[in-house]
Amino acid sequence: MRLRSLTLWDMHFQLKYGFYFLYTVLTVLYAVVLLAMPESWQEKVAPILIFSDPAAMGLFFMGAIILLEKSQRVSLAFAVMPVRAMEYVAAKVLSLCVLSMAVAAVLAAAADTGRVSVVLAGTAVSSVIFTLLGIIVSTKISSLNQFILWIMPIELITFLPAVLHILG
Repeated sequence: MRLRSLTLWDMHFQLKYGFYFLYTVLTVLYAVVLLAMPESWQEKVAPILIFSDPAAMGLFFMGAIILLEKSQRVSLAFAVMPVRAMEYVAAKVLSLCVLSMAVAAVLAAAADTGRVSVVLAGTAVSSVIFTLLGIIVSTKISSLNQFILWIMPIELITFLPAVLHILG
């Protein structure tokens, strides 16, 4: 029950601060770009697009979310609530995973991959990993500039092998 409430609260937080609006605009833009490409290109571009953005969204947004919560002293409220750290982290992971999978489903459908279930499973696993990495990094930093500097090596290490594999 607490996990569900925390996840819904996180989703409300993300809605309030424009995460869903931003990703709606980006998803429409990405879908239009995919539909404008020749089919042979879509096979290569769609996986890169899905892996580098919706699946990795937790890595990018977690810094902003945690820093905003730190500035609003949300963690102090959690200190007096009967919420365990694991529930807090799981709610963050679940809320961003739902958003990631929705975006990935739209992009997979736009690219007509025919393997939407595989795309969703891969996006879910990647989203969990990237969101947890984002949480780890964001707990160690105090500014958005620091966060950006810390995630650059993570991006290179995680994105480069996948993109090179997709491109052959």
